[in-house]
Amino acid sequence: MSAVPDFAAIEAMDAADVLRPMRDRFILPPGLIYLDGNSLGVASTAAFDELRKAATEEWGQDLIRSWNTAGWFEMPLALGDRVGRLIGAGAGQTVVCDTTSINIYKALHAAMALRPERSVIVSEGSSFPTDLYMAEGVVSTRPGAALRLEGVDAPEIEDLINSDVAVVLVNHVNYKSGELRDMAALTRKAHEHGALIIWDLCHTAGALPIDLEGADVDFAVGCTYKYLNGGPGAPAFIYAATRHHGDIRQPLSGWWGHARPFAFEKHYAAGEGIRRFLCGTQPILSLRALKGALDVWDEVDMTKLREKSIRLTDLFIALVEAKCGAYGLELESPRDGARRGSQVSFSHPNSYEIMQALIARDVIGDFRAPSTMRFGFTPLYVSYADVWQAVEILEEILRTGTWQDARFAVRAAVT
Repeated sequence: MSAVPDFAAIEAMDAADVLRPMRDRFILPPGLIYLDGNSLGVASTAAFDELRKAATEEWGQDLIRSWNTAGWFEMPLALGDRVGRLIGAGAGQTVVCDTTSINIYKALHAAMALRPERSVIVSEGSSFPTDLYMAEGVVSTRPGAALRLEGVDAPEIEDLINSDVAVVLVNHVNYKSGELRDMAALTRKAHEHGALIIWDLCHTAGALPIDLEGADVDFAVGCTYKYLNGGPGAPAFIYAATRHHGDIRQPLSGWWGHARPFAFEKHYAAGEGIRRFLCGTQPILSLRALKGALDVWDEVDMTKLREKSIRLTDLFIALVEAKCGAYGLELESPRDGARRGSQVSFSHPNSYEIMQALIARDVIGDFRAPSTMRFGFTPLYVSYADVWQAVEILEEILRTGTWQDARFAVRAAVT
């Protein structure tokens, strides 16, 4: 953004915003500026409607019959196809189930089983911790296996990929800085060395266009409670390219993944295709909330979404640096919007206190240790005026020293 706009220009940007009507589909408290959709998305009216119907009518009235009459049992596959459309996956390659952590564990085991002669997992030292915890757990179950990390064992992840590597586990967007990786290039690099790749899409699904098939990705995982607005603890998803379906083996062989789950056989026989990643009984009420949350996406042009995302984040950076640059904030995110997800991070020695002061003024972002203030921009319900007002409040907090109030230094149990 070459020049900092005034508020009249901001109003004009909102008036021209083709996604502006989408805001009315979401439930936002009056006066709240919500810049934390990259942690927990806002509830939609459709999600509440689906949840209410599933609870009061299907569970409340039809009870166990709803497994058949309401299609409960097939929901992970049906919703998987709907999520798949948003991540560039054709039908039958994505299933909604379990959590991101569990799905990482399943995908890592499946990938290593496809490369039995190899023993190394490669990942990022700066990864969201659960990815590394699960990778450590997989290594602990496989004699001779090892984990190599970017930033620890070599400066760049590409330097770690060789003929010993079975699988690369990588985040599409870094959870802290917002840096966006080149999916096609890194996937190609892994394949050149005979390795498979798993992409963590937690911070890009619903935030920007993704083309898993076009990039020739092997596996992907992600959550649905951030930009997809599925609700707290909403089920995650897992993708596997069709070419791997006949050989998928993963250790969590629960009854939902069985070829004949209602035959109640004594031994496990894997189902067909993506169903092999299913494990136990899924949380139906959460699935129904997600079903409603996905309704809005049938009307969203992902290219327009991405365009607005870049405009919002560019505007935020320009305004913060123009109005708050004298107060010690340092940009942690890439300045180039094409290399950035739908979030912006700034660092400051007192980031925690400043963020708490913002939250007290109804501007909600989040803090990531040790010194990152992170702001997520969900184009479906964040306006350009929200960005302007958030920066105005941030500047006031910094200028007046409001953040130095002792109450803002008290650490919350969940930060």
